[in-house]
This record gives sequence, structure tokens and C-alpha cells, in this order.
Amino acid sequence: MSTLVECVPNFSEGRDKAKVDAIVAAMKVDGVFLLDREMDSDHNRCVITLVGEREAIQEAAIRGVGKASELINLTAHQGAHPRMGAADVIPFIPIDGVTIEDCVAMAKHVGAEIWKRFQIPVYLYEAAATSPERQNLENIRRGQFEGIRADIATNPARKPDFGELKVHPTAGATVVGARKALVAYNVFLNTSDVEIAKKIAKAVRFSTGGLRFVKGAGFLVRGQAQVSMNLTDFEQTPVHRVFEFVRREAARYGVMPTSSEIVGLIPKKALESAAEWFLQVENFDSSLILENRLSAVMSGKAAVGGLRAGVEPFIEQLAAPTATPGGGSASAASGAMAAGLAVMVASMSRGKKAYLQYEADLSAAIARLTPLREGLKAAIDEDAESYNAVMKAYKEAKTAADGDAIIEAALKQATIVPLSVAQESKDVMDLAKKLGPITNPNMKSDLTTAIALAQAAIQGALANVEINLEGIKDESFASETRKIAATLRS
Repeated sequence: MSTLVECVPNFSEGRDKAKVDAIVAAMKVDGVFLLDREMDSDHNRCVITLVGEREAIQEAAIRGVGKASELINLTAHQGAHPRMGAADVIPFIPIDGVTIEDCVAMAKHVGAEIWKRFQIPVYLYEAAATSPERQNLENIRRGQFEGIRADIATNPARKPDFGELKVHPTAGATVVGARKALVAYNVFLNTSDVEIAKKIAKAVRFSTGGLRFVKGAGFLVRGQAQVSMNLTDFEQTPVHRVFEFVRREAARYGVMPTSSEIVGLIPKKALESAAEWFLQVENFDSSLILENRLSAVMSGKAAVGGLRAGVEPFIEQLAAPTATPGGGSASAASGAMAAGLAVMVASMSRGKKAYLQYEADLSAAIARLTPLREGLKAAIDEDAESYNAVMKAYKEAKTAADGDAIIEAALKQATIVPLSVAQESKDVMDLAKKLGPITNPNMKSDLTTAIALAQAAIQGALANVEINLEGIKDESFASETRKIAATLRS
């Protein structure tokens, strides 16, 4: 299975392009790709964004640390951003085929190698932290290079996770960890008073009573006060909420934001969320974005041809001159599609401002429709298998002493499966009808289709039930089954 990991190493050099070029070149490893590089002369820091296979990207990060230790001398380094190492912080972020636990293991491997190859002590942070107080980077970096250098040998709290009780004389120490995707987001103010930026940062960051998942500090950058922030979970604390918070706080001091910047890369979902909030687009969905729709079409996820690739084999099996799959399987598939459409409609209304009063009802509907969909999907094969079992029973009955009983048992099972399909499809239909008044009216056609598919599933499944009942001798079973079927037709 392929793996994809993001790594965003921060190096303490933002003024000398040649040095940054050399560090980037050192990280050139097969299977690793450079997505972005940012240099900031005021912070005197660069942020490199890499993505690649798990093994390759570990080696790339290690090589980058080695080259930075050759080129960056922290004893002569000055910049607005706090730092403790030439390679200051190296986070690994899971993208595809890996978990956060995998990234923790990667961080530990890289940390051990950095010490082994370059004699640079390493601290683990975030998900890889070995103690709660080291989960936050600011706790580890407190005092910066100079402070850590002064007391690493005597302060137990400064003991590195890898290495001896001393910093590298010029490259300091490095922090390595694993975390979720982070948004580095800065807001510039129309003032040079950095104290205002610091006060706003104190108000917005979580550690001093502000917004959850926000870290912040105030700096003077390019002659402007800057509120520099890291959003560690942009889905729970979105960018637009942070900007509005900063704007309101700035107004208290008679200033206002002039611009903002993103350092490194930002997930598209974060910008979509900001666009929806600021533009107040009614019934906004990411599929309304041209590039998203185009991407889906090009990947086959939204094109008729692409969807056809998934459903065509089943349709061709239905068309084949064989008894299975037949009407029973088609009925189950119809019911499953009905449930899928209903879930889609409910999901696209849930969480939207216009339907917040129905949040509980929509969530309940989705929770009920999901297992119904799964059950109906399973019944596609179950119906075919039950028919095949009946055919097998008729063959075995020719030589078996209890042949009639074998046939009776197989027919009953072949009746129970479509009866269950009809019952579950009836539940889907009823739920779809209830969704009409509490979901986006623009999706009425989807619900109409869902209801029609569910009705077709009920009719087709009950037709199979009746066919099988004709061969069953157990009158009690047949009578009870017909009563249930009658209620489903009404």
C-alpha cells in the first residue's frame, strides 16, 4: 500500500537564499516532492513543505537537518521568531495510507538518527511527546537557544529525548514530532506598536484564555505590528473566526488589520470555509467550486463514464442469460441507492445555518439510514445466494431421504431475504418522505428519486416473496409472511 506523508521543516535562515537553496537540495530524495518554500527575513526563518513516501521523507528530513547544521550558526543568528535549532522544528503529518501513530514512529526514528549522525540533541513534541508538558512546542523552546544552552546540563526538564545533556555548539537542538495539518496564519496591523500585537496575541491564543487550537505571539515585521499564529485544528477553530477575533481585538486599541498572510500551505477546505462564512452563500457546498467539480470529473468521480465503471459490471451481470443476479438483487440495489440518496440530502442540509433547528432530526435520519444502506447492499448478494441455494436444494432432494424438508428450508430462506429487503426499503421510503420539509428544497428531485427507488425495491422484493411462497407447504409461515407483505404494500 502506498503511503503519503507531509513534512514541514522550519529552518533558522530566512535571509540567505543560497543557504536555503542548499538545504532544499540536500533534501532531494527519490519519492519526495517539494510543494512550497517560504523565506521571511524579519523572522529570519524559512518553512519548507515536502510530501512523499514514508521511508523517503524521513531520510529527506534527516539530510536537511545535517545541511542546516553545516550552514547555520545560531551564535550569530538574530530574528523575530523564537528558535532553538538551526533545524528548529520538524513535524510529520499523515496524508494517506498512514496514521498519526505511524508519524510518531517516524519522528522517533528521525530523532534518533539526527543525534546519531550529527550529535544534535532532539526533543519530541505534539503527538510524539514523551511527557504532557512537551506536547506544546513553546514549552520546549522556552528560553530559545541561549536559554537551553545555559541550563540543559543542570535542569532535568531540559533533558532531551535523544542525545546528551549539551546542545550542538552552533546548530543547537531540534524538535521533531507528529501532528495534524496546521495553518500558519499571520495578521498585519496598521501600526508599528508591537505591544498591541502582543496584547492581541495574548487574547487570541488558547493558553491565555483565547480560542481553542490557536497559538499566537506578537512581532514587528516589515515595520508593521504582526499577530503571528498557528492554527493547530482549523476545522474546529477556522481561519475566518480567528481573523474576526483579531479584528475586534484590534478595534479596542484603535487599529485594524491591513492584510494577512499564510506561511507555507493551507488546506483547501480552510479557504472554502472562510469563503462560505464571509460571502454568506446560501446552501454552499464545496461541489459548487468549479475546480472541485472539474477535479471530480477528471478523476471519474462525477463523470458518467467514471461512475459507469463502478456500476456497469453489475448491470451486465443482470443482463446475462443467467438466473442470478435477478430481480431480487436488483430490488436490493434499488433500495440501497434510495438510502444513499436520502443520506446525501440529509448530510448536505445538516450543519447549514438555515436548518440548524433540524440538526437532531437530520442526524437521527442519517444514523438510521446508514445501517439500512449497508443491509440492502449486503442483500444484493444474499438474494442471489438464496436462489442458488434453492436450486441446489432441488438437486439434493432427488437423492435425499428428507428432500422435501431441504427444499422447504431453502425456500423459506429465499423468502426471508426479499421480505427483509422490502421492510428495509419501506423504512428508507418513510425516512425520505420525512426529510422533505426539513432539507434544502433544491434537492427535492433527489428525494423524489429516492422515494421512487424505494417503492420499486418494495414492489420487486415482494414479488419475489410471493413467488417463493407458492412452493412453501408451511401454511402458518406463508400466512404470516403474506400479512407482513400486505402492510408493506399499503
